[in-house]
Amino acid sequence: MPGRLFFLSVLLTAALPASALTIYKYTDANGVVTYTDQAVAGAQVFVFRDRMVERLDLAVKLETKKHAAGETLLLRNELYAPVEVELRIEQAQNVSGAPGKPIRWVLAPRSSMRMATLAPADASRPMHYKPKLRYALGDPRQQPALYRYPLPWRGGPFRLTQGANGRYSHFTPKGRYALDIAMPEGTPIVAARPGVVVKTENNQSGRGNNPSGNFVRILHDDGTMGVYLHLMRGSVQVQEGQHVMIGEHIARSGNTGNSTGPHLHFVVQRNMGLALESIPFQFAQPVDTLPNFAVGGE
Repeated sequence: MPGRLFFLSVLLTAALPASALTIYKYTDANGVVTYTDQAVAGAQVFVFRDRMVERLDLAVKLETKKHAAGETLLLRNELYAPVEVELRIEQAQNVSGAPGKPIRWVLAPRSSMRMATLAPADASRPMHYKPKLRYALGDPRQQPALYRYPLPWRGGPFRLTQGANGRYSHFTPKGRYALDIAMPEGTPIVAARPGVVVKTENNQSGRGNNPSGNFVRILHDDGTMGVYLHLMRGSVQVQEGQHVMIGEHIARSGNTGNSTGPHLHFVVQRNMGLALESIPFQFAQPVDTLPNFAVGGE
């Protein structure tokens, strides 16, 4: 096992950002799983699905309230973070009050607002229309502040196995500037910056149904968000809506989701305009040195 993980670490560290790297996965006669860039006999292409987006459809909802005059479209944001939204009314027939242009707004955390009130142009005939809603976490009007992130773990030093623009998986807008740090499962993970916990996942085991595995998303005061991924099942210690301080224990590292070995995937994201994207960031010290939060023995 250590040899396989070391090989993968070297492979990912050596990867150049020019184009996506094809990784193959195979299991030998002893049941040992190996990842390689060589198309050996019996190997299958390992597909990395870097969604890096949580399911928000249950937290950002467009509701239709019917009344005597027609219908009101109400948008509800149940998240502990602002959400940028865009509403279009398409294929409108016999509709009065439908906006000719998309309605764009930034909806505050835990709030709701009326987006449009529609009425039939001819009261004797029914209305027909199709609402199209787009949304993204965060307020694009906020600008990132200069900040050097303390290393978000206790223990180490550990090895950086994939940096920004890596060919294995860090080549999508949502994860381009992410960093992967190999570390034993169960390593204490701490908040690298104060903020509000927006979203967590704590119940995935193994691959699960989300490539991110178990994770914690924290909203910072400048609108950026730090995301800690592939955490150990059942280890997340914070709740959505909770305010956390720098250095506060939030979870333990794991190997869940679309992960090729135990590691922490850390990324900073912001809303770039109806699109959540990763942005460049810097740690306050090199990864392969003793971490800021190592004092205390863990």
